[in-house]
Amino acid sequence: MKQKSIFITGAAGGIGRATALLFHSQGWFVGCYDIDSKALDVLSEELGTRCVAGVLDVTDKHAFDDALAHFATCTEGHLDLMFNNAGIAFAGYLDDVPFEKVRSMVEVNIMGVLNGIHAAIPLLKRTAHSLCFTTSSSAATFGAPGMAVYSATKYAVKGLTEALSVELARYGSRAADVSPGIIDTTLWDGVRYAEGAVPTRLQNMAVANRDRTDAGRTLPPEDVAACVWDAYHGDQVHWYLPPELVDRDRAKATDPEKLRDELIAQAADRSAARHRP
Repeated sequence: MKQKSIFITGAAGGIGRATALLFHSQGWFVGCYDIDSKALDVLSEELGTRCVAGVLDVTDKHAFDDALAHFATCTEGHLDLMFNNAGIAFAGYLDDVPFEKVRSMVEVNIMGVLNGIHAAIPLLKRTAHSLCFTTSSSAATFGAPGMAVYSATKYAVKGLTEALSVELARYGSRAADVSPGIIDTTLWDGVRYAEGAVPTRLQNMAVANRDRTDAGRTLPPEDVAACVWDAYHGDQVHWYLPPELVDRDRAKATDPEKLRDELIAQAADRSAARHRP
């Protein structure tokens, strides 16, 4: 039986790393790609055999083409699962975030995904039951204030996935995405911008939400990796983690104004609390 294979971007840490370890443990050949060469070296050594790793800037289409071409030489030209996972986040109100940071989120989170999918389709179409899978976000259930552009990029992922789930069917391939909530990863090492203030680190929501038990609870990256595994063996278009996040998506579709007004009220409460003597 042909060995199954997965190509992962953002593989050096967090969700990507957990996914590489899980699929490798299940006997898959794993392609690990990231801009962090040192972390990739550590992961490659841990995996040992049945893997290939390479430094990859997902915004460089030519580099992406080359990476997948090299990967294909290791898998007899097949690709069972393309996992577009690399992403970045900068926070702050849109008018406070430097525009070069806005552009970089679009370049990595949208163009990086498009680069990968476009390069992967020739391999996916030659592989029975293949899956094109992408990391979206709970920020795409209702646009997250303070992360407007990040939310927009993750909404784009969901729309792209829906279209591809139809387009790729003509090859017998599939498309799906996952919208993770608060996951304990280095995403929270990102930067927040505020007018007239020195940029600061994002509030580490993974730490802040560690004791919660609702849909805002912190989950480990291994839970997302397990979701990627389930997605390959399932047939859903959109996956949510934790699963009850889908309720927010449905509530937004029914009454977006209600969610908008709730968020406006919450922001006003936070502002008032900060200015109390």
